[in-house]
Amino acid sequence: MMRTLLLEADGRVTRGGEELIVRWRDDAGSRIWIDLQGEGQARERELLEAFGCHPLAIDDAQRDRHPPKIEEFETHTLVLYRGISSFDAELNFTPQQVAFFLGERSLISLHPGTALSIDRLLAHEGETLLRRSPEHVALRVMYVSAGYYLDSLLEFENALSDLEDELMEDGSDALMRRVIAYRSRLVKMRRVFRYHVGITQELTAYDYEHLPRDNEDTLHAINDVHERFERLHSLTQMYYDICGDLIDGYISLSSHQLNITMRVLTVITAIFVPLTFVAGIYGMNFAHMPELAYRWGYFAVLGAMLVIGLGLLWLFRRRKWL
Repeated sequence: MMRTLLLEADGRVTRGGEELIVRWRDDAGSRIWIDLQGEGQARERELLEAFGCHPLAIDDAQRDRHPPKIEEFETHTLVLYRGISSFDAELNFTPQQVAFFLGERSLISLHPGTALSIDRLLAHEGETLLRRSPEHVALRVMYVSAGYYLDSLLEFENALSDLEDELMEDGSDALMRRVIAYRSRLVKMRRVFRYHVGITQELTAYDYEHLPRDNEDTLHAINDVHERFERLHSLTQMYYDICGDLIDGYISLSSHQLNITMRVLTVITAIFVPLTFVAGIYGMNFAHMPELAYRWGYFAVLGAMLVIGLGLLWLFRRRKWL
């Protein structure tokens, strides 16, 4: 599907499809935003080559998985962005690569599936942003998309807080598996946000022809995107650390409970070892054992065993081992 937004030199805005490209070429003062959603690679390549896009940039944009990056070519700047096609408060997300080809008077965006940020801007703010410049459209798409990330992460914070309370009240292996799953997802998200922070750092540190830092409005938009991705990166790092603390805390509690159990078992064993020793001696079948002829020998041995058991029990309690 191709969606096109054309801003003509006289200020008129037209929405349509491929037919607006001819009008854009004929009007030197016009600007155009072309969004390609789910188009075939052959069709994408044909259109991008018609706009003079570099073959290497096209190859990067059409790869299924490519790390986010920014690269400048002679006639355009390529920005690869890792968007999201679905995301929920459980941190289940499906990534989606979005490519921007920024030219002097044009912006071409490519993505395989629905992109909520692009749909939102095409419906509402696209005209206003395109009047300012094509780069403002691309930066705003990234900013809005990061906002969807942020909303879901803040929802996850509530779920994480509830999970923390559950672990403290009644920890279980099922809850621990949930925490470990969250931690694994946070690692993946942190890596994505780290890439995006790197892109915005490049934009603030180096001059790109189609993303000029000397333009105050453009620099302000870049800083907004950078701050949002830095916040996302710091949030994922914080939640990752919290999950790690929950795992460590659960393991420590489990180890402590296991130590208490083992201590009780050890004390019980220590009490019965001497009793078993005495019983073992008098259980030997020797013909000449002096104590066997003693009338009160049985009761004396039982009494001695009782004294030993109670004495050890008193000793362990005094040392607070029980």
